[in-house]
Amino acid sequence: MGLVFTDIELTNARDDSLAPVVVRALVDSGAVHMCIPHHVARQLDLPVQDRRGVTFADGREDTVDYVGPMRVRFGNRQCLVGALVFGDQALLGAIPMEDMDLVIEPLRQSVTVNPSNPNLPMSAAMGSRPSR
Repeated sequence: MGLVFTDIELTNARDDSLAPVVVRALVDSGAVHMCIPHHVARQLDLPVQDRRGVTFADGREDTVDYVGPMRVRFGNRQCLVGALVFGDQALLGAIPMEDMDLVIEPLRQSVTVNPSNPNLPMSAAMGSRPSR
């Protein structure tokens, strides 16, 4: 399977007056977090919430800013996440993909909403039964 990219819309979840930013994101289910470049974090005026240690694919380690909250939209799905800030490419990792119930279609090299749940994202939840 080759690299998979998709367009996603990003917004500052605390400031609706700022225009959304549409980015072409690398989709990586092996990565955990949402990652954005510095210029996107600045455009969305996302405050630094923390610093996080990261290990890159080539084995290097560094400390990067963790910003948010940010709203991520794909199709009829959205989620709120924090993002690691580095590099020049947005990356859609497993946390936002799971939160929006998205799947990778390897043959089409694309991302789509889970066909088993086309109208509403579903999550696996363990524990007590929900009240109705």
